[in-house]
Amino acid sequence: MSYYTVLKEAKAEFEEKKSLFIGHVKRVYNEEEARNFINQIRNQHKQATHNVYAYIIGESKGIQRYSDDGEPQGTAGIPVLEVIKKSDITDVVVVVTRYFGGILLGAGGLVRAYSKGASIGIKEAGVVEKVMGCPVEILIDYDLLGKVQYICSQNLWYIDQIEYTDKVRLHMSNEVEKIEQIKLEITDATSGKAIIDSGRPDYYFKLENKLFKE
Repeated sequence: MSYYTVLKEAKAEFEEKKSLFIGHVKRVYNEEEARNFINQIRNQHKQATHNVYAYIIGESKGIQRYSDDGEPQGTAGIPVLEVIKKSDITDVVVVVTRYFGGILLGAGGLVRAYSKGASIGIKEAGVVEKVMGCPVEILIDYDLLGKVQYICSQNLWYIDQIEYTDKVRLHMSNEVEKIEQIKLEITDATSGKAIIDSGRPDYYFKLENKLFKE
């Protein structure tokens, strides 16, 4: 199973009719982490008029919360939550801070402003896929290195590291469903001379063909 979340913690801001909106975004894995981040932003922006938030947590997106933080009902928290949903991400909390500039925006203006605050924050944080993968080690003789590298290149299997000792050890991380294909093709290409070991499956971040941990 795979799902999408944000790559890093980030913030972005813009001004709308003299009101300053700041979108803060962070990846979280439970409600405690989400609330800690919300409180952190509130403490950083004690003079702000509002600190509106929304978060979605869990692979199945089972935990969904939001708050208008004093803005008219339905004009702030729900729009932020909807942006998260439309971005198809989870394990994320978004706080949109507003410093009131003295000009009323109206219900429609508030919805657009809080939506924009969430959107630009998420864009700044970046969206990344999380997939189930596992580490792979390939031990070969030196004369087989070029052949193995070519196969990996053709299949877009990213090689994380190569160790050179009396033999060559290649370190990779790949999606679980590709492991058998890797073993089969490498074994076939090396006439069974490669020693291939795969580790325990776990979640990895995926950007293009590269899998990595935090």
